[in-house]
Amino acid sequence: MSIEPLLKDKINSIIELFTNGQKIEALETIKTLADKHPNESLLQNINGVCYKETGQLELAVKCFEKALVIKPDFADAHYNLGLTFQELNQIDAAVKSYKETLLIQSNYAQAHNNLGIIYKELGKTEDAIKSYEQVIILQPDNAEAHHNLGNALNELGRLDEAIKSYEQALSLQPNYYEIHNNLGSILHEIGQTDRALNSYKEALSINPNFADAHNNLGNILKELGQTDEAFNCYVQALAASPNNAQIHRNFGMMKHYKEGDTQLSHMQSLLSTNNLSNSDRSNLCFALAKAYEDLEMKDELFKALNEGNKLRKQELNYSIEKDLNKHAAYYKVFKSNVKESTSYKPADVSPIFIVGMPRSGTTLVEQITSSHHKVHGAGELSSLNNLIAPIMSDNLTPSNALSEKNLLLIRQGYLNNLSNLNVSESIITDKMPTNFENIGFILKAFPEAKIIHLKRDAMAICWSIYQRHFPAKGLGFPYDMQDLAKFYNSYTEMMTFWHELFPNQIYDISYENLTTNQEEETRKLLQYCELEWDENCLNFHTNKRAVKTTSSMQVRKKMYQGSSNAWRKYEEQLKPLIKALGYS
Repeated sequence: MSIEPLLKDKINSIIELFTNGQKIEALETIKTLADKHPNESLLQNINGVCYKETGQLELAVKCFEKALVIKPDFADAHYNLGLTFQELNQIDAAVKSYKETLLIQSNYAQAHNNLGIIYKELGKTEDAIKSYEQVIILQPDNAEAHHNLGNALNELGRLDEAIKSYEQALSLQPNYYEIHNNLGSILHEIGQTDRALNSYKEALSINPNFADAHNNLGNILKELGQTDEAFNCYVQALAASPNNAQIHRNFGMMKHYKEGDTQLSHMQSLLSTNNLSNSDRSNLCFALAKAYEDLEMKDELFKALNEGNKLRKQELNYSIEKDLNKHAAYYKVFKSNVKESTSYKPADVSPIFIVGMPRSGTTLVEQITSSHHKVHGAGELSSLNNLIAPIMSDNLTPSNALSEKNLLLIRQGYLNNLSNLNVSESIITDKMPTNFENIGFILKAFPEAKIIHLKRDAMAICWSIYQRHFPAKGLGFPYDMQDLAKFYNSYTEMMTFWHELFPNQIYDISYENLTTNQEEETRKLLQYCELEWDENCLNFHTNKRAVKTTSSMQVRKKMYQGSSNAWRKYEEQLKPLIKALGYS
């Protein structure tokens, strides 16, 4: 673009004003200049940038559009127009502008990056990944692009790839504390507790006021049973971010509220404001429900709890039909002519799957079994479901879903994930409760596996679930009493189906029996697992392993009884759930 030298000097002086923070002076000067030279697209573009940076977005749009009338292939103007539309939340228009930019200049890295950001926000994560990968091809040393790619891969459950992206970003920018925190979250998820702790601590060494890292460090210390240290982390997290709803919820689980608690009044004040997202409002409602339960304020408890659950269901955009259809698909695959299990080469590690409904006692049973000297408790592993989900989405016939190729893929992929835990024990427990859906695949791909199924009073389970905010986005049924009852009933039907299909291959254990006859039930449990007696299993509460569920504090205490009747004090408020379950 050719510009006369005098005009170029004036533009340079405007840019200097702008760079020095004199934005109003720059705007006044460029506006005068643009009026004198209405056919200079560069001046219209700069005028638009000045309007944008001073918050006058609609005027900025007009300037960029003028620039594009004069010069339709002006890539910078298309890009700046996209930025402005993005700021105005006119997402479709922003996407169109970025695509126009790339049609003119395919190597415009920032346009690729911003498209990736939009795609990720829209839930088009695969498209976001492609955009970020284009940025990295163009700018291999762009730490932000590697970080964004890691976030997108993390969202899709491609955790190994996400870790590599985060590590690449940190090699380029070691003091990027948000990445240390995000890396810690993945390491935490895959059970690498020590590395996760180090990542959170590294983030805090760079930014001591980083609330998210304090919060995450608190979560992991709580799981390790270091309650005092966890409590202090939440105190520091709230000091750094006093209005953070998620931190309030986590902190509330660590304490018993008393009348006059200042945190309670602060949460009540926060909830009364109008600028909260549904996610924040839901977190606050669950936090307040815990406080009201401690204070024995039943009406307030259920008002907060019902609202928190409703908002969480909306946030997840959940429909019970999704899970019921999923269960129906499993029936379709396994009802017809299931062949005998394939004979596989013996594995170096042996899995024990602990399944059932959430809050049925799976954490307690894993804590008991992992107290055995030959057993490692791996917690809730998502790897099996991640391997099965694409097979179920692509194949809905027994011959496809249960092909030797697919079963071998599941077996090898899962055993590789267990091996990557790098533990000395050869027996590993996986207590993902909803693996009850996958029992058919488990017994076909791992004929040597042990399956322990937790049974517990229906109302005890459902009340305990309804009280809690689960971080997993894939868990949508807990947040509505009717959904919860339908899911529970579908679960019981499915367990009956598996028992009939695979007789004597699933070990049922009653939570109530375990808590009242601890030693007898523990001996039977170990006998089923083909493990010799280990006294440590009776002292499970002294086990120092990390426990990553909402039961992490309970399993640090000795066995207690009576929890299955805790719902009875709220019988009146829980009538819709009691009726939907057909409970008697």
